[in-house]
Amino acid sequence: MSDSDETAWIHWFCRQRGNEFFCEVDEEYIQDKFNLNFLDSNVTNYRCALEVILDLSSGSASDIPPESELEASAEKLYGLIHARFILTNRGIELMLEKFYKSGFGTCPRAFCQRQAVLPIGLTDNPGEEMVRLYCPKCNDVYYPKAARHSNLDGAFFGTGFPHMLFMVHPEARPKRTNKKFTPRLYGFKIHQNAYKSVDSPKDQNDSP
Repeated sequence: MSDSDETAWIHWFCRQRGNEFFCEVDEEYIQDKFNLNFLDSNVTNYRCALEVILDLSSGSASDIPPESELEASAEKLYGLIHARFILTNRGIELMLEKFYKSGFGTCPRAFCQRQAVLPIGLTDNPGEEMVRLYCPKCNDVYYPKAARHSNLDGAFFGTGFPHMLFMVHPEARPKRTNKKFTPRLYGFKIHQNAYKSVDSPKDQNDSP
């Protein structure tokens, strides 16, 4: 952390390049131990990492792990907390604001006409899959356009977040598109069998 000591860690973390998909989790949410159930088994240096996130003074220097290790633990813990927070009403509102501003990017599919997308995980288990972008118009997922987002763990957003958002705010869900690309040649539709290889029938009159 390179900013001044007056900058809260959560604010600093979310402003780092590559972390634009995150919203700022309320400290009150993190301070409620009920919201952190079972996370201690997924994060090494859990106690120290939590103190970093909440800007609390740590214990004796001998108990503090190396800075790089502690920072990695804090980032992982925050990501897992974030995945839970964005399923709450407060978290949904913060992410919805980003969605309306196309803060997560737009769908690369031409027929979706630059529809805003939402981050989604393909699994809820950290360390397995990186984040993808879900388009509510074509109901498909894509890789993030910017390389700086390609290393974000998908578990930090979860598999159900976009669906929860649209259940709470159905008015935000765009109408599904039925448009599909139709391949043509000289103006004519190409038949689906046109690409199949055709074996010439054996001439029955040929001698063996």
